[in-house]
Amino acid sequence: MELIRSRNMEHPDTWHYTSDGERRGYIDTVRLRELWFHTGTACNLACPFCLEGSKPGDNRLQLMTLADARPHIDDALALGVESFSFTGGEPFVARDMHRILDYAARHRPCLVLSNATAPLRQRLSQIAHLAEGPHPVRFRISIDYPDRFRHEAGRGGGTFGEALATMADLHRMGFPVSLARQWEAGEDTPAVETRFRQLFREYGIPEDTHQVSFPDFHAPGSQVETPQISENCMTTHHTPETRADFMCAFSRMIVKKDSRTRVYACTLVDDDPDYDLGASLAESVEQRVMLRHHRCYSCFRYGASCSEGTS
Repeated sequence: MELIRSRNMEHPDTWHYTSDGERRGYIDTVRLRELWFHTGTACNLACPFCLEGSKPGDNRLQLMTLADARPHIDDALALGVESFSFTGGEPFVARDMHRILDYAARHRPCLVLSNATAPLRQRLSQIAHLAEGPHPVRFRISIDYPDRFRHEAGRGGGTFGEALATMADLHRMGFPVSLARQWEAGEDTPAVETRFRQLFREYGIPEDTHQVSFPDFHAPGSQVETPQISENCMTTHHTPETRADFMCAFSRMIVKKDSRTRVYACTLVDDDPDYDLGASLAESVEQRVMLRHHRCYSCFRYGASCSEGTS
């Protein structure tokens, strides 16, 4: 049953209904399969397109510690979680990141999203043992374009080669790696992917390394006009099986704000307090997630997902 949170009672129509008065589309969570941790919006880079608005010293979302993360890891295990994932900012800016990862990987497979520059390179010796741990630790490396100039225009000089070199080092150490890139409307996707495969070959990375692309999600707090997702949209254009593929159907994210950890509906909506589902993982999966955020449309229209599963 849907839990109506008191803060939404101030504007129930916009939460439960579209501007046309139709019932808004929603997702109900069956169970928790995947738990994400936002390690904080601090980053060593200041990319102008960052969907989290991350930059050096940023504290919109505070840095996660092992003391913050461990209770939620334990709670998730009790709920039958299958994997843990970590995003930022740059996760390895957090001093406890290697400790958090060590604890989580004792219990379940892990995925870490990273820009693969200095913060991660400086921690390689601290995480090397995880390549032989009981559960795999995978790294998804952000390289925006298969072109040094375009990538470094946003991320800074030297970051292109550094990210590819770190990706190669992780592979040699025994860690599975994948790549995250920018998707552009009208692009020649096969050509882009072919160019990345050429780069992988040059750097000693397997050519069949998984590539995932994301559209522009815009900066946090952006007011972006997108088609509104009604309940009819979700039943006409989606089946129960495809609705189950939405991340909010099987995952949650832990963030730290005002020195407290909170559970958010997914990795893309931490800029909207209406997606704060409380402090309890168990209670969060009982709550209906309304598809009101403009980033929800990317999930609806393009099948965008931050998840890679557990294999």
